[in-house]
Amino acid sequence: MPSPSPLPLAEPAALTVPEECRRAARAADAKSGTDTTILAMGELLGLTDAFVITSGANTRQVKTIVDEVERQLKEADGTAPVRIEGLDDARWVLMDYGDFLVHVFLDEARDFYDLEHLWSDAPRVPWRVA
Repeated sequence: MPSPSPLPLAEPAALTVPEECRRAARAADAKSGTDTTILAMGELLGLTDAFVITSGANTRQVKTIVDEVERQLKEADGTAPVRIEGLDDARWVLMDYGDFLVHVFLDEARDFYDLEHLWSDAPRVPWRVA
């Protein structure tokens, strides 16, 4: 059975996500976050503009990614999370920034919850600097 083709990147009109999402994705990438993805959620969910999803190989890396995302967003423009949940066991840490959410998973928890599949209709937003 052929593997499914990757989802196309969103059209430019659908890329209305806060710039902080891209900054969060780059911060996760700087600490070796795996398969970092931004999903534009505004049209589908209405409660938030975007999900930034990434994962780490172990709980120490998950916490390091969370710390780096928080540090870089705060240094750039003072953006701070409204709340952070899940740091105790660091399997799935949710950073709530109001306009967007950052999900930092332990690899196996990400595979289990599979948010990208659950929200497969959400356009993927490019975030890497060309």
